[in-house]
Formats: sequence, C-alpha cells, structure tokens
Amino acid sequence: MNPPRNEEILINITPQETRVAIVENGMLQELHIERADAKGIVGNIYKGKIVRVLPGMQAAFVEIGLERTAFLHARDAKPMLITGDGSGETMEDALESKEEQPINKLVREGQEILVQVVKDPIGSKGARLTTEISIPSRYLVYLPHGKVVGISQRISDTTTRDALRSVIDNLIQEKNCPGGFIARTSAETTQEAELQQDMQVLCRLWARAAEIDKASRAPALVYEDLPLALRALRDFVRDSVSKVLIDSSETYNKVSKLAGELIPDAVKLIEHYPGERPIFDLYSVEDEIERALQRSVPLKSGGHLVIDQTEAMTTIDVNTGSFVGKKNLDETVFKTNLEAARAVARQLRLRNLGGIIIVDFIDMHIKSHQNQVLGALERSLVKDSTKNNVTEFSALGLVEITRKRVRESLGHQLMEDCSVCQGRGTLKTAQTICNEIFREIMREARQYDEANMYMVIAAQDVIDRLLDEESNNLADLQEFIGAPIQLQVEATYFQEQYDIVLT
Repeated sequence: MNPPRNEEILINITPQETRVAIVENGMLQELHIERADAKGIVGNIYKGKIVRVLPGMQAAFVEIGLERTAFLHARDAKPMLITGDGSGETMEDALESKEEQPINKLVREGQEILVQVVKDPIGSKGARLTTEISIPSRYLVYLPHGKVVGISQRISDTTTRDALRSVIDNLIQEKNCPGGFIARTSAETTQEAELQQDMQVLCRLWARAAEIDKASRAPALVYEDLPLALRALRDFVRDSVSKVLIDSSETYNKVSKLAGELIPDAVKLIEHYPGERPIFDLYSVEDEIERALQRSVPLKSGGHLVIDQTEAMTTIDVNTGSFVGKKNLDETVFKTNLEAARAVARQLRLRNLGGIIIVDFIDMHIKSHQNQVLGALERSLVKDSTKNNVTEFSALGLVEITRKRVRESLGHQLMEDCSVCQGRGTLKTAQTICNEIFREIMREARQYDEANMYMVIAAQDVIDRLLDEESNNLADLQEFIGAPIQLQVEATYFQEQYDIVLT
C-alpha cells in the first residue's frame, strides 16, 4: 500500500541564498538553507595533506584548503585507503576490520590522502572527515573502496531486500563497476533499469573524481556535491511527495533537466511557481521560521516546550502551562506529554538540532503512560532522515536522544550571540551595576586621590536608581572620597555599560 502523498517541497531561490522547505499536511517539517557565501561542504571529496598527527587524541589535522584545518579521527580512517603503498593488509581486510588502529600507524605528517567531509565546520570546530568515500544518487550510494552490497534498514521486507541485493550484485558484474553499493530507501519500489542508470552515473562521477585526484596536488577539491536545489530532488523526493514547487524559472529548468536524466518518475511532480506572492508566504513558512527561532513552543493543549541549546547539549523542558485537564492529574500529565513527544520530534527536524538532546517530560508515575509517550516519540522520529537514537526513561524521568549533527542548527545559521548580553540571554540588574560603579569609584579614589570630580555616564535606568534608591549611598560615598559625583545619562548605552570620568 502506497503512503498518502501529503508532502510538498518548496524551493525558494534568491541570489543570496537557496531555501528548501518540506511541508506535510500544511505544516513545516524541515527547512534547509544554503547561502551563496557560505555553502555547506558535506559530501565534498578533497585531496588533503596531513599537517599534524595527535596520538593522544587518536586524530590528525588535515589541510583541505579551508579557513580551518579539518579533523580526521582514527575510527574514520581505513589503512589501505590512505597508505597507498601496496603494503600491509588487503583493502577487504581493512574495511572489515573493526579494531581501531593507532592514528600514527595510519597517517604521517606531510602525507597526501583522499578524504570526504561528513560534518560541516560548526562553531570553532573544523570539518570532520572520513577516508571511506561514498557518493549518493537517487536510489544507490556508491562505495568505490568497498565491496559490500547493503540495503537500507528502512526496507524491512526480507523478500524485497534479497531481491534488491541480487539485482545489484548482477549489475556490478555486468557493468564492471568495482566497489560496493547501498540501496537507499527510495530503491524499494524501483525497477532494475533505474538502478542500472544510477550505477552508471555513479561510476562515471567516480572515474572523473579519480582523474582529478591523480592530476592534482593537495589541497584540492576533487568532487563537489550538488547544490541544495538539486540535492533536494535527489534526497527528499519520495512516494509521499505530491509536488515540488520552485519559484525560479532558471532553477526549475535545471532541476527538470536533472530529473529527466536521473529521476524520470519525478518530472511530473516538478512545477514552476510564477505567483507574485512569495512562495514561503503563501504556505506561511516565514511565520513558522520565526516561531522556530523562539525559545518557547506552545502546545495546542495549553502546555509548552522550553528549548535551550548550549555547546554541550540541547535541553527540552515540558510544561503543562494552562492545561488543567478534565479528569485527574495523571491524565492531564499524560496527555500533555503525549502531545509534547510529537512536538519534540518535529522541532528536532525543523530546528536541525543535533548531538545530545535531553527531554524533561512531566513526571509520570504510571509505567504504561511512560511507554506510550516513548512510543509516540519513536514513531514521530521515523520520518527523520537524520540518524537518531532514543533511550528509555531514566530514574529522573528524563529521555535522552542522540541525533547526528551534520550541519549547523537553524538557530546557529540565522542567529548570532547578542552583543549586549554575549549570548547569556540575561542582563545584570540596575542595582548590580550601581554597586559596581560604587566599587569602581572607590578603586579610582585610592589610585587618584587628587581628583576634583567624578562623572558617571550610564544608561537611564542606572542613573534613575542612583538618584532614587541609591541616593543616600551616593551621598555617603561623596563624603567619604571628598569629591563630588555627577551623573549623566547616555541614551546609547545598554544597562551594563558605564564610564567613570575623572576631572
């Protein structure tokens, strides 16, 4: 039975950026952004040069031509893929070996290696690399250095899995295309001819990359992944998608051409949107983006989520808010948590939150309620194309989710730390600033005992407090230092900013 076609893909193109929105039943589920001056590099293949080996970290830093050196961990490096000297174990042994070898036995400083980016540079961290090269297409992923034939775990039917594996094995022999292949989820209902076409395209891409590799000196870009608009067609079009709307005629032509060559059955889904009203406004996507940047997420029941993203992890707190229920406390808590579980899954996709996510559900004392909430969370995460893992409820009532971090979160892409509070989200109170000013004047008075006057320049709220609640303390301080203190409001100063001028 085919899934209902209840998803739409919206592609918004401007000279500055490309945005792809995945909308399900009229509600935004995922948003992908690629800016012209900061394109993602996940999937790109580089000829790099080892610049530093750190045995203590089991890692090496690789120069691939970016602002920061990239990071290669020993677990992401396979011996025969990087030594290239024909000695040691066979490639098959290397790929099948699960034992992590010391990094200093795998690479050496000054060595040139072929690597692929698996994580974009995030924050202060450089790109994450692997030597296990893979090139995706619509139905297959090509592993030029492997020999395994794998099937997506999302294809659960044993007969279908065996049939796909048999077809791919035969095609590898017929087309003389050495390497390994993994059948993607979209291959479940495809025909042999389409798999064959995909395999031929992938082999040609790799042959071209191999030629560039041989002719280049590190650092060099050997293979570049598709731009976002074309990548969306390859990665996001599935049986549940009813249409792909593109608001740029030039991009529409490019995407249609690619579909005609690689995904013929998707051509009928692609439409050009010529309307005067922006496509994201038409589907209320802009409003959803604004809400996705807020800390609080309202629930229909009256409860809400509070999402805090930090360097180490993301925490999500579930609150009942104004929801009081109609039966009893346990039922109220259960219904709120059930709705929150579905909302959490959507927020992870929409905000592209990765790493460790801790969800603090409202305490439930009934085990069956915990199991149902956990089941709702896991079912809601099934559609998430990013790898994730959900743990059981802990003794403290917390659920831990790990979600693969590949690119910056939506918040980090669109926001920056506040220049006033430096990302803390809070400011010192006016009283705290007044106390700091008093201490600073005392400090200055001890150092410059001949000052005739002190001028305090500060924000309006701070000056108002000095003239009102702190007026007695201000008078005592003037008497103690033996010099007058004048106050001046500076409208451009924020609450924590002040200056003390001696005359």
